[in-house]
Formats: sequence, C-alpha cells, structure tokens
Amino acid sequence: MTPHQYCQDKAAASGSSFYYSFLFLDSARRQAITALYAFCREVDDTVDECHDPALAHAKLDWWRQEVDRIFEGAATHPVGLALQEVRSRFGFVRERFVEIIDGMAMDLQNSRYPDFPALQNYCYHVASAVGLLAAGIFGHNDARTLDYAHDLGIALQLTNIIRDVGEDARRGRIYLPADELQSFGVSAVDLRTARYSGDFRALMDFQARRAESFYEQALARLPAVDRKKQRPGLVMAAIYRTLLREIVRDGFLVLDRRTSLTSLRKIWLAGLTWLRS
Repeated sequence: MTPHQYCQDKAAASGSSFYYSFLFLDSARRQAITALYAFCREVDDTVDECHDPALAHAKLDWWRQEVDRIFEGAATHPVGLALQEVRSRFGFVRERFVEIIDGMAMDLQNSRYPDFPALQNYCYHVASAVGLLAAGIFGHNDARTLDYAHDLGIALQLTNIIRDVGEDARRGRIYLPADELQSFGVSAVDLRTARYSGDFRALMDFQARRAESFYEQALARLPAVDRKKQRPGLVMAAIYRTLLREIVRDGFLVLDRRTSLTSLRKIWLAGLTWLRS
C-alpha cells in the first residue's frame, strides 16, 4: 500500500463531512488535503483511543518528532511520507502541524474551559490551524483569505461542539464555557444525564448564534478573487451550516442523540455549492 493510499483509506473510513470537500479537487490537491486530513485523524485517534494519558502524551510526542522528520525529508509513517511528498509544493508551515498536535494535547490536559477566549484558543489549535494549511493547498492570491480560513475553522469546531454536547459530557469533556453554563443555569450533571430544559435550549441558542456569526464573518472575509479556489472550504461551510440549522430546527436535541446529514444530502450540498461558487 502506498502512503497516499493509506491516507485515502483513512479518510474514507472516517465518514467525515470533511471528505466531501475533496470530491472535485484535482489529483494533486486531493492527495495533499487527504494527507492533511489523515494526519489530523492519526493524532486525534491517539487521544480518543488511548486511555492512559501518559501513553497518549508519549504518542503525541512521537508525532511531534515525525513532523520534524517530515520537514527534514526523513518521515517514517505512511502519513508522514505522504505529507513529505507534497509539503514543498503547497508551502506547508511546520508550526501549523505542531499547533494541531498541541490542540489534541489540550484534550488530555483540560476537560473544561472557563470562558469563550479559552475555548476559542482550543478551537484555533484543532480547527483553524487545519484551515490555514488547507487554504494553502486550495490556493489563494489574497492574504485576507487566511483570515477567512481562521474564522471558518472556529465556526466548524463550534458546530461540532454543539452537535456532540451530550456525547462529550458522558466522556468527561465539556467544551461549553463554564461561565456561560453558570449564567444560563445549566449544570454538568444536566448535560451528562440528558436533562432538557428551557435554560438548556436558551444556552444552546446562544452557542448556535455565536457559530452563525463566525460563518458570517468568515464568508465576509473571503476575497472574491479567491472564492473559486477556496470552494472546498465553502463546501464544508455549507454542509456544517446546514447541520447546525437542522439542530436548531430540532430544538437542540443533542444530549441523547447525534444529528447528522445523509451521505446523499452531503453530496448534493457539495455539488450545489461547487457550482454556485
């Protein structure tokens, strides 16, 4: 199996909406974004599937070393080899990969976030850093496109947090800012035990409005000259924003179930967004 086939299999197996943004790319960019996505999956799985924090930290440290090897031309892992092959063409910045690993490490260190600035810092590391690398793969002529990629990353991660509130709480992780939980009168126990209330829905409406504001801000920052090049990100925005609006329409039933879009609907949204952008 070639490194790029390994990455392709990793991406396809995940079933993530991220995969649908790859569909219409040329082969070189598709290989690069698939390798980036596979890297994110590898380091995320290190945290999610390893129940010994010390071992998880050790594995993340190994990936930090692999990032060094990628930029030295001495990668050893299939994902590292795939990234090594494309890094020069797409101007990868080593620090962005380190930031992604640092974001995964936050999940080993923190189970709560005191306020939104702390949560936004986490979202930057696990999502915006990825978006900045992806923007380089898709291509851009205007530096302001990186501002768009940053804000879109925040919007996508906030949508993930809203969707996964109940599941995350039962795993011992609460990403909603602690001061906002207190302000709306919602407890950690409410989240873990799927206790719906008017206060909970008001809290989640506040979170959804914040996510929508980041989508709006991101799209407003995307220069027209780069809109076609950044269509994969716009596909992601369309899919995740549709998911967010489904959650809102359903009354935020996110504590005891997981809202998702069908594969057919994602493909339809991807094609429609690509044609309209």
